[in-house]
Amino acid sequence: MKIAVMTDSTAYIPKEIRDRLNIHMVPLSVVFEDASYREEIDITTEEFYEKVKASPELPKTSQPSIGYITEKLEELAKDYDAVISIHLSSGISGTYQAVMSAGRMVEGIKVYPYDSEISCSAQAFYVYEGIEMAKEKKTPEEIIARFDEMKKGLRAYFMVDDLTNLQRGGRLSGAQALVGSLLQVKPILHFVDKLIVPFEKIRTRKKALNRLVSLLEEDLEQDKDLKIVIIHANARDSAIKFKDNLVGKHPDLDLSISYFGPVIGTHLGEGAIGMCWYEK
Repeated sequence: MKIAVMTDSTAYIPKEIRDRLNIHMVPLSVVFEDASYREEIDITTEEFYEKVKASPELPKTSQPSIGYITEKLEELAKDYDAVISIHLSSGISGTYQAVMSAGRMVEGIKVYPYDSEISCSAQAFYVYEGIEMAKEKKTPEEIIARFDEMKKGLRAYFMVDDLTNLQRGGRLSGAQALVGSLLQVKPILHFVDKLIVPFEKIRTRKKALNRLVSLLEEDLEQDKDLKIVIIHANARDSAIKFKDNLVGKHPDLDLSISYFGPVIGTHLGEGAIGMCWYEK
């Protein structure tokens, strides 16, 4: 069986890697007053953050249409018997459900949609694992079973640097955002039951970053072999400094840096920092 691996743009896998590993992608979009932009295709992450600064209103986000997904699956059906399709949490987007619907409409290919129940680099972990297992001629059922096993130990935490976007997007009242900003509250968020919810409220950015490290170290102390990614929202220098400090304490880590692109960046805001990991 020839298996394709597909995901959506919120995994934020750079195009050169997608091309090299033959990862197929359907894009989500950000919608400004002037136009809709497919992330990773029509607008770069850098362009997005510049546009947000100049925009009077926060952009909206939208999932790929069922028609677009259907066309993509029909294209894959020409060369593949099955597709494993990994998507951001169904609790924050309808993309997974749209792929399920499209999969029922396409003939000639078996579609296995997978709800990562998360997003960004944590979602990409499943994509890379799926690529490797497909190369090893594993069955779709074996790949999905491995994903379910990974999910049990996968961890992801995000620190929001500025409460403005959460307030502008309706996640916080203006009063809550004002009080939070005055108190320098840096909420750490995570996914629970497919939704983004508060994990802890920390008073300063430095303490919040230290808390991310302590959460990671809880797993490192159990001698787990971890794959770790630091994620940033247009704050690469901060991410590099965070990585350097972490490597200084733990030199042998398998650690890389990724980014929050337009769709997720719309909600988290510039300056957000996250970290995710799973046991290899």
